[in-house]
Amino acid sequence: MEKPSYLGLLNALAVAETAAEPLFETWAATTSDKKLAKELRFVAMREGEHGKAFAKRMLELGYEVRTPPSLDRQAEALVTAAGSMSDSEKFRALGVHQPPGETDVFDSMFVDKTIDPITGALLGRYIAEERDSARRLAAQYERIAAKEGAVTPETPASARTKKSSRPKKPNKKSNET
Repeated sequence: MEKPSYLGLLNALAVAETAAEPLFETWAATTSDKKLAKELRFVAMREGEHGKAFAKRMLELGYEVRTPPSLDRQAEALVTAAGSMSDSEKFRALGVHQPPGETDVFDSMFVDKTIDPITGALLGRYIAEERDSARRLAAQYERIAAKEGAVTPETPASARTKKSSRPKKPNKKSNET
């Protein structure tokens, strides 16, 4: 049997999804917001399942996952998830604060016409779940950012200018001269 052309994709997904599970679990353990923690644990579970499903599919095809020697970005993300910054800052730092757009990275996954039906079904489920997770995380970000009073890209311009256009309180020392 010839090596599948999409093997690299499966490997990359297995590695990335497996690395994402502890990231979301760590964040869930550090937040004080119970709703956010629940969503983060849900997404973490999905990520771990995706990683295992892609690794399993590779084994079924006769190959094993190859983990790259350096996972510096994942290590940095884990430090961010465990850190003391606010939840809205973590959303932005980790890049998980925006809902899926009109196009995304998943649009090109079915360009390869040699994908077998089992792998195709697995990819289809993965894509649908990843987009759902992105919507869930974006909704949590909006809720948390509103709660924290954080300015978001989605905050109307009128609300942003209100904060910056407030008159400053006079300095008492300068008035005493």
